[in-house]
Amino acid sequence: MSKLSKGQIIDNKYSVSFFLKKGSYAETYRVQNEAKETKLLKLFDFAKLHRTQFTESSEILEIEILKGGFNYPQDATFVDLFVGSGLLSHFVKQNNPSAKVVYNDYDNYFERLKHIPATNVLLAELRTILADWPKDKRITDATRDRVLSCVEQADSKGFVDYVTLSSSLLFSMCYVTDLKGLKAATLYNVVRMSDYNADGYLTGVERVSLDYKALYEQYKENKNVVFLVDPPYLSTEVGVYKSYWKLKDYLDVLQVLDNRPYVYFTSNKSNIIELCDWIGSKTSIANPFTGATTKTVNVTMNYSSTYTNMILYK
Repeated sequence: MSKLSKGQIIDNKYSVSFFLKKGSYAETYRVQNEAKETKLLKLFDFAKLHRTQFTESSEILEIEILKGGFNYPQDATFVDLFVGSGLLSHFVKQNNPSAKVVYNDYDNYFERLKHIPATNVLLAELRTILADWPKDKRITDATRDRVLSCVEQADSKGFVDYVTLSSSLLFSMCYVTDLKGLKAATLYNVVRMSDYNADGYLTGVERVSLDYKALYEQYKENKNVVFLVDPPYLSTEVGVYKSYWKLKDYLDVLQVLDNRPYVYFTSNKSNIIELCDWIGSKTSIANPFTGATTKTVNVTMNYSSTYTNMILYK
């Protein structure tokens, strides 16, 4: 049952028109403001949000991103060029229901979503094994052997989502992609205590699987297109991608920003902003970020790891 009812007034400003859907950590509603304009309202359940969904100041990351104030047409076509979890495409579709959103699932993230039930079964088994093991502590000796044996049995039966599993067995920001990597890693009891639920995730989003350049060529002449550009960060590990990204690859991406609306994501882990500033001031090549609006969000991953997400758009 939805938490809000039809006609309910929220914050003395919005009237609930109807319930849209319920996801793993939020409910979505269609509402109207005092001017009878249709809006989207998202009701978050804080208890179901993962720590990585919060900023350094404990604000919800999704909300902080959307505060960027992107004023693109409601019926625009948003093309998410790069591989990933589809979170950006999902955000855009949720907040622009009438827009066409294209998600480039080049690394087949859909396969991981499809196997969420199997991942939940495996996590339940790991919770049982680690029930008496101290939380956040290194897993050693016979208990480590039991954990690895459990995962190995699951692997022998079919697909194991090692990237997702990593967040339950490895130190924050570390991951492996196969059983060999897991056996070589130091394990910790950080197992997730609730099941994953992707109900409604990426609903209404068009999924394709193409090299980003081919996808860009399909839409570059569309006058109502906005490119969502979130490439692997320069000079950071990109092991979950199909290929290794060199500086040339990264600079090639900047060509899609030339005289077109875009939302570009990077962080202070990358030096691309400084590089483009230098190129714009020292050469005849224009800086693609000139005139763009910048939004920053501080993110804390653990007690010793923080970084700043940067969103540039125009």
